[in-house]
Amino acid sequence: MEDLLIRLELSALQDRYVAALDNDRIEEWPAMFTEDCLYEIVSKENEDQGLPAPVIHCDNARMLRDRVLALRNANIYEKPQYRHCLSGMEWTQQAAGSFSMRTSYVVVNTSRDGTSSIYQAGCYLDHVVRTPPGLRFRSKRCIYDTLRVQTVLAFPI
Repeated sequence: MEDLLIRLELSALQDRYVAALDNDRIEEWPAMFTEDCLYEIVSKENEDQGLPAPVIHCDNARMLRDRVLALRNANIYEKPQYRHCLSGMEWTQQAAGSFSMRTSYVVVNTSRDGTSSIYQAGCYLDHVVRTPPGLRFRSKRCIYDTLRVQTVLAFPI
């Protein structure tokens, strides 16, 4: 029964994460991480070869909050309309209140002209910890399978 409750908590965290991105509530995004977090988006090719070349790299929550401010106020880009599809979540408990999680994702983006296409597919490699307010990501690494990014990647995946 305890495993089922943990799975539900982990799924709820992942669901809140994609709901914030899909519904343009990115101000909620940084609060899902610990202050000393890591957030990266990196190609599977680089990951497989051990190459440290992420497309996006944030190594604390201040950087995540700064990214939100830049997306809202400074950057010029076509705002994406994402829809995430998640599957195959696997998790293991590392220590008391610490979990590793792997979840497959597909992100569909709908452009301003109404055309929907698969923007990215890959997996999240997450380290999740229990904090006083609840589960938070200590690290989230988005490993995308596609060989290239189709358009500017400004928004979190």
